[in-house]
Amino acid sequence: MIDTRNGPYGLFVLRVSLGVMFIAHAWLKYAVFTMPGFEGFLGQVGLPAFLAWPIVLAELFGGVALVVGFYGRWVAAALIPLLLGALNVHLGNGWLFTNPNGGWEYPAFLVVGALTVALAGEGAFALRRAAMPLFGAPVARTA
Repeated sequence: MIDTRNGPYGLFVLRVSLGVMFIAHAWLKYAVFTMPGFEGFLGQVGLPAFLAWPIVLAELFGGVALVVGFYGRWVAAALIPLLLGALNVHLGNGWLFTNPNGGWEYPAFLVVGALTVALAGEGAFALRRAAMPLFGAPVARTA
């Protein structure tokens, strides 16, 4: 059973925390690792360096969209491939993210969080709700 009174607030907390995580990781790549450093990392794991900017921009703008609730379901679904890529990069490092080069439990958890937002909706305080016809009935729009 879904708690219709408190459920939207739980989804709001999940959506915003997921968005903040994406923004923080975009900032980390840009300001700490630097873009040349992130490009080098992508090369080390077998990915083309030209993906660095699209990844950082997807994290930044996707994170902002999630925080404000602008088509959050679609944004969460669109970011799942990026998270699966991160999961794939960390699979060989073991379970815990404290392992050298980070484990895979954190990216796996983020995939589940993004999938939950995509399936269940934006929750409370969303700027623009998005229907996901593939995942169920359209969302009723309120004034």
